[in-house]
Amino acid sequence: MKYNVLGNLKLQLKQILYSDSKFNKKYVVLKKSNLMNSSFKFISALCTLLIGSHAFGQYTDVINSNRPGASQSAFSVGTNVLQLEVGPYLIDENRSPYPSFETKGYGIDFALHYGFFKEAFEVNIQGRFQRDTKTYNPPLNIEEDRSNFKNLNLGIKYLIYDPNKNKEEKINIYSYHANRGFKWRHLIPAVAVSAGLNFDSKNNPYTSASVEGLSYRAALITQNNFYGGWVFVTNLMMDRISSDQQDFHYILTLTHSFSPKWVVFVEKHGIKSDFYADNLVRFGGGYLLSKDLQLDSAVTFNFKDSPSVFGLNFGVSYRIDRHRDEPKASKGTSAKKEEKRRARAQKSAKKKKVDNFDEN
Repeated sequence: MKYNVLGNLKLQLKQILYSDSKFNKKYVVLKKSNLMNSSFKFISALCTLLIGSHAFGQYTDVINSNRPGASQSAFSVGTNVLQLEVGPYLIDENRSPYPSFETKGYGIDFALHYGFFKEAFEVNIQGRFQRDTKTYNPPLNIEEDRSNFKNLNLGIKYLIYDPNKNKEEKINIYSYHANRGFKWRHLIPAVAVSAGLNFDSKNNPYTSASVEGLSYRAALITQNNFYGGWVFVTNLMMDRISSDQQDFHYILTLTHSFSPKWVVFVEKHGIKSDFYADNLVRFGGGYLLSKDLQLDSAVTFNFKDSPSVFGLNFGVSYRIDRHRDEPKASKGTSAKKEEKRRARAQKSAKKKKVDNFDEN
């Protein structure tokens, strides 16, 4: 799921509940003197959070998968997080114009993501392997068994702009409608760039005959997170740069999380090159089985007959989470200095306890 409702709900609830001097009094303190008033305010805020939440960073408490769509999220998986996304699929293609043919087969999509160095950075391996039988209709009467990688890519992704970085989402606990209201800054997307190397073998039936060896990929990714669990992602990508088959892809994905567990999406995927062109439509959904495990399914089709395409896929996303939050630095202090300062403070506290014990 490209949008993580459960993780954001937890984060926003913390902003309301943990509001003392330890957190620099940045958030509203719920007054204990009036129990009924406090309860009303809390329920109002909770209802607001259930209806609309907002993304606050790279790492999320629950898995943030790119599946079941084909687009990439602008955000990385987070440092020290290893995430696997895999899904088998069935494919059926039929071409009516001469030479007409039918292709039936199956394959598997896979992606492995790892975040390190910075929250905004990740390295990934993505690919698709397919095996099918292509049968030409009379008068040709030719049957061809094929199998190979349709694509295999090693790449990196980096978030260059996050409109919510270092910004607090202020929650109005007095007004349900104020929290649901439209905010102009939601129109400003998070922006990421990605680049990678393609590996194509010789005599690959899924590429142009002259394509072989290494080529390049570059993409621009944007992501808007709107209130109410709506997310809009765009991918603009040039693939197999420097080869005889340069493909341009655009992917537009609209996702809606209508509960902490369920998400649905619809997607438009355009492909244009001298070798192949298409306009694909996908829709489907995902289910969050646990905070580190997601199941999904989607259908793919188009509206032409050269060839017509129908695909069905099922997938799973799983992550190994070893993420640790970086210590927040005080104003004018780096994170490393802040961490050292805390370590010194802890040592001083321990030493003071020992001295007091000796005095007694």
